[in-house]
Amino acid sequence: MAGMSHETERARGRETAPDGERAEEERARVAEFRRRVGLTHLIDVHTHFMPQRVLTKVWAYFDAAGPLVGRPWPIAYRADEERRLEVLRAFGVRAFTSMLYPHKPGMARWLNDWAADFAARTPDCLHTATFFAEPSALDDVRRALGQGARVFKCHIQVGGFDPNDPLLEKVWGLLAESGVPVVTHCGSGPVPAAHTGPGPIAVLLAGHPRLRLVVAHLGMPEYTEFLDLAERHERVMLDTTMAFTGFTESVAPFPRSELPRLAELGDRVLLGTDFPNIPYGYAEALEALERTGLGTAWLRAVCHDNAARLFGL
Repeated sequence: MAGMSHETERARGRETAPDGERAEEERARVAEFRRRVGLTHLIDVHTHFMPQRVLTKVWAYFDAAGPLVGRPWPIAYRADEERRLEVLRAFGVRAFTSMLYPHKPGMARWLNDWAADFAARTPDCLHTATFFAEPSALDDVRRALGQGARVFKCHIQVGGFDPNDPLLEKVWGLLAESGVPVVTHCGSGPVPAAHTGPGPIAVLLAGHPRLRLVVAHLGMPEYTEFLDLAERHERVMLDTTMAFTGFTESVAPFPRSELPRLAELGDRVLLGTDFPNIPYGYAEALEALERTGLGTAWLRAVCHDNAARLFGL
């Protein structure tokens, strides 16, 4: 629970992040993946850090298999902030995000203030911000950019808003002009919402073709349609969050016939994992990408080089 000490949380059995031999084995698997691919470090553009009271509510939602989850979803890295940072760094992740998102009006600004503080005390975090479809959205985004935000998160599914809401028209224009990428959960996985799917994003990109949009989860489950959009819009990218893992393939498999198209877009695909809110180990996310058979050059680009270029690292 929010405010609970690390010791109390561990005593109640709430901390589930691998420890001891399990943790060492997983670090070894990640290190071996990096060795095979030829990388000393990784860059993960889809990780979650947020105020503990918010994260506690997010975890409770996953624990309850809420309607946007739909099935059991054990949190693999349920630990305090310091421990989660230690785990990522031990995996060789040199840069990561603090994806956070509001589910109602009035949240975005204070989430952004928290994220600005987190980035200031966490130099390897790519300063992340967010917004909501509300009258203050433009001011919130301007303020976050002034604080140094380098990437935004837009969660259309959780927020329940239309990306083409008139309240966001100038927001998208400002973000397109700034060139700051926006990681956007716009696919209909794990379950559809009112404004998810490729249709609203196609309308958005028609009006803002210079927007640097990163489609989270490869657009799951509308993989083909989001590949279409990426091919039509040269500034659209995709992240790999949860893609190709056994957990996802059992309900929303990536069409193997589309792998050549994903290979061709290899300079616009970014590693994302959803750490810590994943129901399997971090190594599985990496090894799942390797199982695509797209090769070590593709993996190096996806797991490090593309993000390093995007963020000037």
